[in-house]
Parts: sequence; structure tokens; C-alpha cells
Amino acid sequence: MSRQAPAPIAARAAAVKSALIDKGLLTAETFGHMVHLGADEWKPENGARVVARAWTDPAFRERLLHDATAACAELGYEGPQGEYIVALEDTADRHNVIVCTQCSCTAWPVLGLPTDWYKSPEYRARVVREPRPVLRELGLELPQEVAIRVWETSAETRYMVIPMRPAGSEGWSEEQLAGLVTREALIGTAMALPA
Repeated sequence: MSRQAPAPIAARAAAVKSALIDKGLLTAETFGHMVHLGADEWKPENGARVVARAWTDPAFRERLLHDATAACAELGYEGPQGEYIVALEDTADRHNVIVCTQCSCTAWPVLGLPTDWYKSPEYRARVVREPRPVLRELGLELPQEVAIRVWETSAETRYMVIPMRPAGSEGWSEEQLAGLVTREALIGTAMALPA
């Protein structure tokens, strides 16, 4: 009995799409819309804009900490996987990091689709058990006096980190500040640093 090699990913994806459409579970239009959102609308730059607004507008920051879903929607960032977002604020003595140990849940509207490293079994398993060494391996060395809090994203709750605003960025525009915030900073595996 000979074993066939698995079909290339593109062929398998096309077969799944076709089966979903054939069974009436998805329309071609819905599929096209989701592809558009994933490729063009959901991106970490959205979360960076949310953070920059929080850094410059205390009233928005309070709304973000109270109800991040509504605050993100104020800026137009809402939709699937963004139905219940919680904002976690880093402080001088506490650093937040997010993970989904089951799969790769993220708040798509503000973080974009998850990257390969975020989906990796190694990251998902290790950051919960040993966050400080994992962060160090990813290039983030935190002082011992800074507590690290790991938050597990679930199907119901998505998180985003509000990193600390870098010193020396006073007087910067929201656009300049947003340029300091990466996807990694929004997940908590990096700090927002001046370029």
C-alpha cells in the first residue's frame, strides 16, 4: 500500500473553502470579506493607535481600562475576535504578557492575526511556566523586582497590553507614538521603545 504525500497547504485550503461553500456553511462573499479583513484591516498598527491615544488622552485611557471593547470601537477597531477585549496596563512594577495555551486566540482587530511564534507550542507552553526566561530569550530582560503577570486569552476574552510610554516621548504626536508600539509590545513580549 503506497502512501500519498499530503496536498500542499494552498490546495487543502481551497478544498476546505469549497466544501464549506458547497454545504452552505459559508458564502464566497463572506469568505472574501474575511480574507480582506485578515489581510487589510486587522493589524497591530490598530492596537498601536489605541495605545498612543491612551498615552495622550487620559479620559480615553480610563475608558480603555474600563471597557476596552468599546474604547477600541470608538477608533473603528471592532469585529470578530474583538467582541470582548480587556486592556492590561504595564506599570513600573508589573509587566503583563498574553498567551493562548489552547490555540492562538488574539484580539484580531487590534493585534492582527497571530504570528507563527505566538502559535508555537513552545511559546504557549513555556511562557506560562517560566515567563521570565521566555521573555529574556525573546530579547526582553526585566529587572527582578518587576512582577510578570501572564494572562491567558480564551474564546470569550481577548487581551491587549498597554506598554509603558517611553521616557523622552513627551510632546510627540499620536502618530509618532504609535510608531513606537509593535505587535510584540501589545502582547507583552517587548517594550515600546523609541526608534
